[in-house]
Amino acid sequence: MASKTPRITVLGSLNIDLVSYVPHHPLPGETLTSNSFAVSPGGKGANQAVACAKLSRPGAGGSATPGGLETASVGMVGCVGADSYGALLRDNLSAHGVDVSRVAVREQLKTGVAIIVVDEPTGQNRIMLSPEANHTLRPDDVSPGPALLEALGGRPDLLIMQLEVPLDTVLAALASAREEGVPVLLNPAPAVRLPADALKGLAHLIVNETEAAILGGCEESVLDSEEGMEAVAKGFVGQGVQNVIITLGGRGVYYMNAAGAKGLLPALKAKVVDTTAAGDTFVGQYALEAVSGASFDIVGAVNKANRAAARTVERLGAQVSIPWRDELEQSS
Repeated sequence: MASKTPRITVLGSLNIDLVSYVPHHPLPGETLTSNSFAVSPGGKGANQAVACAKLSRPGAGGSATPGGLETASVGMVGCVGADSYGALLRDNLSAHGVDVSRVAVREQLKTGVAIIVVDEPTGQNRIMLSPEANHTLRPDDVSPGPALLEALGGRPDLLIMQLEVPLDTVLAALASAREEGVPVLLNPAPAVRLPADALKGLAHLIVNETEAAILGGCEESVLDSEEGMEAVAKGFVGQGVQNVIITLGGRGVYYMNAAGAKGLLPALKAKVVDTTAAGDTFVGQYALEAVSGASFDIVGAVNKANRAAARTVERLGAQVSIPWRDELEQSS
């Protein structure tokens, strides 16, 4: 009998990205002429859903390959407005193999928008977010028991969340998932301080340096040393997190788990063109490793996630820059 394809559900934001590529980030009061401009589907939630979907199936030709070839089935939970941007986001998710039956369309509301400015020489970005319909996902939608499982379209093997939807909704979903025994991967971005018990029982926490410092209640400079990284990660494990990942850009990735494994893995070399969606790609590949059915290997998961993210930064854009599974396999 064939094994069941694991299910990943992403609860989070869906935004349209309005991206300007500039020779440098503008100074206060400075007006710049951009080198180019793009309108593309985005939002951390949608990006992570697309990353899971693309990295789980072949599709280097430009679209999801049908026929049950995926290593995981992926669904999205969130809200868009009843406008052309919302339709574009839903259509794009579907085209990449994501189930959008739990993406609600809110009448009389606008779809979320992110204004992104990319510094072309470095590939670094700055983002201004207007949540709009994203903030209509409320705690009552994810209360324990039937409400949560109905919102998620059933019991997933992994629930992924970020913080671009209302914080009280995320906290309610964390508590409900814990009560229902649903494993959660939390990527707390944009970061805010969380209640002391929010991370209890969390399967996976993925943070960058800034997020780690905010959640850990320390200065970001603490993470300049491996001893500091260990102390911050140990604090998260002490709060009940099973696996902690701190991404450090060019310095690599620090990991720690509740079993005592820990270490700093180096970053992969890449020609950085645009860092947009690199972190979301990392989350997507890591999530696929977490539900693979084999005994979870945190080092192997980080290495594969690093490789996927390195491919993403070599391309312009958000979801379009995320590689398909066969593209990553060809580069290994």
